[in-house]
Amino acid sequence: MVKKIFGLGKKETKKKQPDNCRIVTELLDPNAQDGGIESWRVFRIMSEFVQGFELLRGYGLAATFWGSARLTPTDPYYKAAEEIAAKLAKKGFAIISGGGPGIMEASNVGAFKVGGKSVGLNIELPFEQKLNPYTTDSLTFKYFFSRKVMLTFASEVYVYFPGGYGTLDEFFEIVTLIQTKKIEPVPIVLYGADFWNPLLRWFEKDLVKKYKTISKEDLDLFVVVDSVDDAMKYILKNVDTKSANVRQV
Repeated sequence: MVKKIFGLGKKETKKKQPDNCRIVTELLDPNAQDGGIESWRVFRIMSEFVQGFELLRGYGLAATFWGSARLTPTDPYYKAAEEIAAKLAKKGFAIISGGGPGIMEASNVGAFKVGGKSVGLNIELPFEQKLNPYTTDSLTFKYFFSRKVMLTFASEVYVYFPGGYGTLDEFFEIVTLIQTKKIEPVPIVLYGADFWNPLLRWFEKDLVKKYKTISKEDLDLFVVVDSVDDAMKYILKNVDTKSANVRQV
């Protein structure tokens, strides 16, 4: 299509964007305002990576918590997350979460109450998610993928409580990176046998035995615990708390 620009008599051929270009309409231009990739969005993505890495460089020993944003302070899982986080904070762990409510808040509360380092890597969402007030350091991300990188490389141990799609997504991200040797083995704790065991039975019955899409050894990449004491014993046994230095990223 040929058109005049600003009445100056100049002509240009406008390049039509594909109607179904999801990387534009959903990732780089989510509001579909411009119909194209604008460089400032690329720079914002870069800035999120830079800010995230700079933040994490200041923390050595750390534990990351995941779980549902919908669990309340009266929920037993919330209380367990708070207790584990407090115990780890007293041992010198920085506690890192997604910065929102539910289990994320519980872990930050635990660290905050004992005077520990409490970090929130928040995400802008239209519902459920806002930064909880129990962080001593935080960043808010626009893009899920840059936030996920920060959470993936944040810690020496990862603790997963019952959660939804986001929690499962983060769990599969970590185990895939370990399975494919993209990162060194890291202790992964799945808290709550009632919640996790059905998933593990599916892993063993269908993925290992029936379809053979994973190896039996892949089931050893994580451990299921059902008490705060068991979680602490496993973490302290499998994390070298004395050799962790300031993070190099």
